[in-house]
Amino acid sequence: MKIAMIAPIAWRTPPRAYGPWELVTSLLTEALVARGVDVTLFATQDSITKAKLAGPVPAAYSEDPSIDAKVWEMRHLAAVFERADEFDLIHNQADFPAHAFSGLVDTPMVTTIHGFSSERILPMYAPYQDRVHYVAISDADRHPDLRYAATIHHGIPIEDFPFDPKGSDDLLFFGRIHPDKGAAEAIATARAADRRLVMAGIVQDQGYWEREVQPHVDGDRIVYRGPVGGADRTATLGQAFALLHLINFDEPFGLSVVEAMTCGTPVIAIRRGSMAELIEDGVTGFLVDTVEQAIEAVARIGEIDRAACRRAAATRFSVDRMADEYLALYRSILG
Repeated sequence: MKIAMIAPIAWRTPPRAYGPWELVTSLLTEALVARGVDVTLFATQDSITKAKLAGPVPAAYSEDPSIDAKVWEMRHLAAVFERADEFDLIHNQADFPAHAFSGLVDTPMVTTIHGFSSERILPMYAPYQDRVHYVAISDADRHPDLRYAATIHHGIPIEDFPFDPKGSDDLLFFGRIHPDKGAAEAIATARAADRRLVMAGIVQDQGYWEREVQPHVDGDRIVYRGPVGGADRTATLGQAFALLHLINFDEPFGLSVVEAMTCGTPVIAIRRGSMAELIEDGVTGFLVDTVEQAIEAVARIGEIDRAACRRAAATRFSVDRMADEYLALYRSILG
């Protein structure tokens, strides 16, 4: 089986810190290669992989200001589809632009929809659903006007997230500094619960950061560490008392939620989007509807068995499970 895997080019694959789409693309690619699948990864030229690396894009546009995103994205996709007849299947992880090329080749195509962001993108999905096999990353993220080949939850390398049986007394916010992610709500919850809050993630909305977050960051009770990766990432996730995931949007998945649980850290999340698919209420964390309920949930974290969090995540969200489900989908498409 020969697979062309299209990575996004916003970040390197795998990303150095932030870059969830690139991270999942990398994890799946390496797992397929380990299973003996012949994968060509189309990604930025500085990407790291055991697959065959291809593509003209010298670097990620979010890291190199000389890279024009629109120009190089088209170059990137052209490089894939000009070689389409070399592959049994094209797996697109880079959103809808690839669909414009799908009718020009005979090679079947899968698109993992990493979050259906807006009704405005539907015109680049609905007309292509007879040609492209869509994968949702949660049942909550399925759009009612689209047909899906499967729902496949993301997987993570469980062994890379060591279990921390004790954690600490600190709450954790881990994600983009953006209204969607509930940074301000996490600060309010931590203050009301009289607990220190550690915050990690990129600043995606500068105005929101300046208005709602930065004034509260004092380096003592509210600590901002910026984006963290590698060993710092796993240590930060594992050392928390609980992860506060008080989102203000219907999140399609939530890698940090799964990663935290894998380390043994319970999650307190707003009951929106995929959260009810990821968190078992009262077992791996708590699902809440308001900040007031989140404050009450902090006081109940002692009811959660950190070992149970680890077991649930390891069973449900491994890379092996994800890779097996994608391989089964590929085989069903190819007959």
